[in-house]
Amino acid sequence: MSTRDRGQVSVLAVLVATALCTSLSFALVGFGGQLIDRTHAQTAADAAALASLSGGSGAAQALAQRHGATLVEFTRSPGVGQVTVTVRIGDVTATASATDAP
Repeated sequence: MSTRDRGQVSVLAVLVATALCTSLSFALVGFGGQLIDRTHAQTAADAAALASLSGGSGAAQALAQRHGATLVEFTRSPGVGQVTVTVRIGDVTATASATDAP
């Protein structure tokens, strides 16, 4: 091994480590975005379900839009004061139920 070749493995190791760290960073950013969308969608669904107990589907729609979500489904159980809403933010959907029964 000549003195000219010394340190070549170190340069290659640094390049490989940099590529791996970059790939990992992109994967974590994508996962983090999905996690944030999921949290926002669930918050919007919870708020829309609670609002719809007294305001009906119109209140659910308005609150979902205020949270940046789209109301996908609204159902009210017959007799009992229970509602279920499903909202979507991006590719993520979330469902929440609420009741005014004790």
